Amino acid sequence: MEKIQIENVEITLAHPDNLNVKWTGQNDLIRQLMASWTIIDDEDIPLNPRIVGKPGTGKTTLSYYVASEMLKKDVYIFQCTVDTRPEDLIIMPVISSNNTISYHASSLVTAMIKGGVAILDEGNRMSEKSWASLAPLLDDRRYVESVVAGIKIKAHPDFRIIATMNDDASTFDLPEYIHSRLQPTIELPYPDMKEEYDILKMNIPFADEDILKITVGFLQKSHTHNTSFSVRDGINIARYAMKLFKTSTVSEKNIAFIMALKSVLGADGLRLLSFTPPTTKDSTDDDDNDDDNLQL
Repeated sequence: MEKIQIENVEITLAHPDNLNVKWTGQNDLIRQLMASWTIIDDEDIPLNPRIVGKPGTGKTTLSYYVASEMLKKDVYIFQCTVDTRPEDLIIMPVISSNNTISYHASSLVTAMIKGGVAILDEGNRMSEKSWASLAPLLDDRRYVESVVAGIKIKAHPDFRIIATMNDDASTFDLPEYIHSRLQPTIELPYPDMKEEYDILKMNIPFADEDILKITVGFLQKSHTHNTSFSVRDGINIARYAMKLFKTSTVSEKNIAFIMALKSVLGADGLRLLSFTPPTTKDSTDDDDNDDDNLQL
């Protein structure tokens, strides 16, 4: 593990996250994120964007993709929870085997030191006390202070940060002084039909076309009814339906889809499905009818 010295204190750094992440569609979101991180003058500093959307819409995927594929930077993901403490965000003391204390940098602080990108995942699950410890990092001071190690850590000029935030009832409201530092706000909506199909196809390239199209039709219907069913749900439904169908548990694709839907989404999914049952069209249909196949 890499170690560095800061103000005569030895710090052990974390490892970057290496994920096999792909992104398709919604290119305007990529442009917004890239613009927020761009420096246009010697007196300029990068902004600290936050991506807001329903769970499972791809906020972390988009952040990681832009950081790793567009900026070509190491990415460090910090998973925020209600139990996250300031020392978790900055530096943790660890007692080694010889009863001495060593200091370990969080993924966030490692990104600051190395000039990488830090993703604060599900940031609005974190308490105000933890956010307060990051206030100087999120303005033009760009540093954090470790009370545990007794040091101040400046961010590398190439350091970038982003927070993903779920738009649901299980999260905290950000204090205003943090909200004003986490800008711009990039809203990640549900994808349209073609984008949703492309996402499922990219994640499950071996999936049967009919099952993919039934799944996309169901997801699109759910979006119009303002339910919380996401692309992630669709991937799980289609993947499980394929497993049921391919292992001969069921012989009909429709039945495999309904069984998978019930297992993944439960009664809520079945209630939405009951409005219009899914149907498949014969695989010999012309390609011109593909849009119809995407409908429930």
